[in-house]
Amino acid sequence: MRSLTWLSLFFIGAPALLFYSVSTLVSSTLPPISASPVSPEVLGSNITIFSNSVQPPSLTNLLLTGDARTLIIASYLSRHRSVLEPYAAQIVAVSDKYLLDYRLLVAIAQQESNLCKKIPVGSHNCWGFGIYGDNVIRFTSYPEALETVAKTLKNKYVNYGLDTPEKIMVKYTPPSLEKDGAWAKGINQFLSELE
Repeated sequence: MRSLTWLSLFFIGAPALLFYSVSTLVSSTLPPISASPVSPEVLGSNITIFSNSVQPPSLTNLLLTGDARTLIIASYLSRHRSVLEPYAAQIVAVSDKYLLDYRLLVAIAQQESNLCKKIPVGSHNCWGFGIYGDNVIRFTSYPEALETVAKTLKNKYVNYGLDTPEKIMVKYTPPSLEKDGAWAKGINQFLSELE
């Protein structure tokens, strides 16, 4: 009976002690995590734009700063089997560069092309960017597309007060207005899936 008591104490106490030791070690070796607003701009009524680092994201950076945005994006893209998965860090970096919500480019790609599954062949255009009728804007690569789309969203939308999915929709895809704002509703849904 005494052996059974010691054995059960071991199986309860050892994992607890191990967890305590590891958590103490991690908390004493990692720098404090701080997030500060990059801009007072608000994308939507409850989405504030934040940046957690000025260095380009890397796995080491993510672990040290606690910035899990790249992991969130990569996981979402992987789950949906998107060709954009290898570009998760670039999506976050280009979003930071242009002060956009880090989820916006992915949400638009999901709405416009099911994350690049339905795009004109060889266009690298997952965002429906400049695609109407027979007109198709083509990019030489996904990184070029990400840079161009993000820069355009900042310079021709956000800078002019078009800073929510509903406002962006008016210029980005006007026909959606006749469909009860379906585009903006889709974007908002995908933004919430990425939280």
